Amino acid sequence: MELSLFFSMLGFLWVAAITPGPNNMLLTASGANFGFLRTLPLLLGIMIGMQVMLLMVAFGVGSLILLYPSLHLVLKIAGSLYLLWLAWKITTAKYETLDTQRPDAAQMPFWQGGLLQLINPKAWLMALGAVASFSLSGAAYLHSVLAISVGMALVNLVSGLIWIGFGSLIGRLLHSPRAWRGFNVFMGALTAACVLLIWF
Repeated sequence: MELSLFFSMLGFLWVAAITPGPNNMLLTASGANFGFLRTLPLLLGIMIGMQVMLLMVAFGVGSLILLYPSLHLVLKIAGSLYLLWLAWKITTAKYETLDTQRPDAAQMPFWQGGLLQLINPKAWLMALGAVASFSLSGAAYLHSVLAISVGMALVNLVSGLIWIGFGSLIGRLLHSPRAWRGFNVFMGALTAACVLLIWF
């Protein structure tokens, strides 16, 4: 892949990764509730889930979704239900002082970040758009998919760290149970609002 094409792809992926969406809302809420370091496993799960989905798109599953619109509808319904469940979990999270050393607080597990990608229509569109627009044909196909994979990992890492940092900064500013409840209700509402992005 030529360097100019790679940078164009990075720009496309960056816009998709940094804009608000389910992943970024979850990373912000987790960063605020559990701190920067304890949210890194969730980010890793999201990144692995994105890579698995990219490979699925690059090697055939994406064409099935395009060929059978009913699969896309199932994906949208499953993604919407999962996001609403996550929004409820965020909204009803108990108030806790931010103590990043406490192992017993129930943060979002690694696997949920990966699972979200498989039913996250925004992530599917990101992968479909990247493969459709930036993969090369013939013998260069595998190399271009590898370049897309590297680009996706880079933008997901950087944007994820930014959103976690934003969340953990907010977490340090909230000192009362009322402020925490307000923040969690707000983040839960934003996560639920991501369902609108799926359908409209």
